[in-house]
This record gives sequence, structure tokens and C-alpha cells, in this order.
Amino acid sequence: MAEMKRIKEYIDTDLGTAGTLLIPKLIMEPLIEEVDKTLLPRELAAYVWGPAQIKGSSFTTDLETPNALDVRIVGEGAEVPMDTGAYEGVTFTPVKYGVAIRITREMMEDSQFELLQRNIRLAGKRFAEKETELILTALDSATTSVGGGAAITIANLTTAALGIENYDYTPTDLIVGNEVLQDLRNVDTFVEANKAGNTEMLTRGFLGIIYGWNVVRFSTNAAPSSTYAKYAYLIDRSQAYGIAIKRDITIENFDLPTYDMQGAVVTQRIDVKLLRAKAAAIITTS
Repeated sequence: MAEMKRIKEYIDTDLGTAGTLLIPKLIMEPLIEEVDKTLLPRELAAYVWGPAQIKGSSFTTDLETPNALDVRIVGEGAEVPMDTGAYEGVTFTPVKYGVAIRITREMMEDSQFELLQRNIRLAGKRFAEKETELILTALDSATTSVGGGAAITIANLTTAALGIENYDYTPTDLIVGNEVLQDLRNVDTFVEANKAGNTEMLTRGFLGIIYGWNVVRFSTNAAPSSTYAKYAYLIDRSQAYGIAIKRDITIENFDLPTYDMQGAVVTQRIDVKLLRAKAAAIITTS
């Protein structure tokens, strides 16, 4: 809420005449909005469950356990051995996240733009950033973990791919932090089109394809901490993680007459879980 803080500073330093707080010489149109962070799109998730599909406070989705049923040699006249598949569950419990926005009537009257609506839009951005944070936190539990050196290498990528492929999953997407993306840009195997064999990486600002994997960047400022700039995740998007949304972003406006304020409460109930830990790999650099 940088703009609210700025306005509060005007209130604290002004002589007390509310009507002179936000005259045009203080804030000129247009408002220059903050930059949008690069976030992880929902299509990377294997499944996204919406409110209509979640009947209670939590739900469990069933997963078929790989290689649980076996076929054996049967001798002539011998009984055919019995076997059945096995199943396991992943439980999602959406948690409520929210923020309450309160703005004085004077601030709204004297501002050069719609303060309340602007802050609601900012809240929407924060919720989207929270979703990316939850995805990254879930992916941290991946079975395969590759520790790199000061910079990510081709060997790190192929080792992570092997870790996933050993369990019969197929890597589809490489999710990278800012510093890992810089490392990739410095690997000439991928930068030189004649070696890469794929100029799409160059024409799309390098967020293209490596070994057939889509390269997707996330903003470090949307991650749980700044150390995630050094992280990369390789996933099979059809199996890796799911998103459960019990309540999508909801806005409720309110008035506080005794404080001469208006505001809004913005909430969401969401959970992100790893479905199959073996369908993802994490690569860390130092």
C-alpha cells in the first residue's frame, strides 16, 4: 500500500487542513502503477478444483499407486495369483487469506484517482502472488533434489530429468528463479541458435524451450524468500501438483460511519498440494 503510506505522510506533515492534502501539485494524473510480477500460470497445475467441487472444509483426492498390480507366470493347472491396484490420498484443506482496506472519506474526496478501487486491485495482485508462493512451497517437497554449484549447469538439468524419468514421469516444464535464468542465458549451448537447434528461445526472450521443456520464470519478489532466485523446478505438469480453491477472491465493501471511512474486505480460501512428489525435481544453486 505504498500510495496509502504516501498519503498518510501528507496527513502527518500537513498543517491540518484536510482539503489541501492532495492538490494537483502533490499527485498528478496519471497514476504510475507498480510493475506486475512474473507469476506461475494456473495451467501448470495438474488439477484446479473450484468452490463448486469442494463440499466441505477439506477434501481428499485419490491417486493410483504406480506399479501396485503385477502380472506373473502361471503354470498349467495352477491357480492364477490374485492382485489388485493400490491407492493413496492427498488431502487439501483450503486456508483463508485476507486483507481489510480502510480509507477516510477525506482521502477519497481529495485524491486525484479512485483510492478504494485502486487498493482493491492491489489486493488482487497480492492474492495472485500468494498463489505462486504456495506453489513453490509445495514443490519444495519434490523427491528428486539436485544440488548445483555457483551456477546451474547442463548436468544439473539432465540429472533432474533422470530423477523424474526413473519413476516413469515425463518432464514438461522448467520453472526458474531470476538467478537461474541468468545462468541459463550464460550457457552458450542454449544461447547459440545453431547449437540449440531451436530459435524460439531467442525470439521469445529466452523463455522458450530447453530439451523440449517450457521455460517459465517466476519473480523472486513473489517467492517465499529471496533465496528462491537460485531455485529451479522441473515438473511433469500432468502429475505434479493441484490447486484447491474453496472461495475465490471475494470483495465485500463496508462503511464505518463513526470513523467517516469506507473500505473493503478481500478474502480467498486456497490450498496447493504436491500430488506426486516423484513427478517433480528441485535444483538449487549456491
